[in-house]
Amino acid sequence: MALRSTIYKAELAIADIDRGYYADHALTLARHPSETEERLMVRALAFAMHADERLALAGDISTDGEPALWRRDDTGVIEQWIEVGLPDERRLRRAAGRADEVIVLAYGGRKAEAWWQDNARDLAKLRNLTVWFLPPEECEALTALAERSMRLGCTHQEGHWLISGPRGSAELIPLAWQQPAR
Repeated sequence: MALRSTIYKAELAIADIDRGYYADHALTLARHPSETEERLMVRALAFAMHADERLALAGDISTDGEPALWRRDDTGVIEQWIEVGLPDERRLRRAAGRADEVIVLAYGGRKAEAWWQDNARDLAKLRNLTVWFLPPEECEALTALAERSMRLGCTHQEGHWLISGPRGSAELIPLAWQQPAR
């Protein structure tokens, strides 16, 4: 018998002061049996960081060739491809060819740092790639907020994210490992 995904419902009240974006979003997050709660919460954070009316959860782990999140225009062109974790360099290269912008939210402490050391030189060739790193202690605080049904306030100002809910709050300051030249 195959294991089923666990469904999480998240209501995000997003106040992104840096972008001037203020909106509420109701998400249904399917946690794949192989996915940790930490990864699920980083996906929710990725949504908050890039939210707008077109951003959508994609197939992610359960669907080959799809990211964790993406934004497509009315014609289906992929404007933004967002990965969570430590994706394979070949996968990111393919994504960079398919999307206008590719974003990675890397987490996992030393594992993420080793991944970056192994891949930084090749990833630097991808001109439309942004890589953010979330420190482990910040991810732990974010994971502690996880509930099957959650209401989270997500405030962003001057590069700092404050995620708060009934179980407490987590402050996150994603570190930019790579950003396209502007």
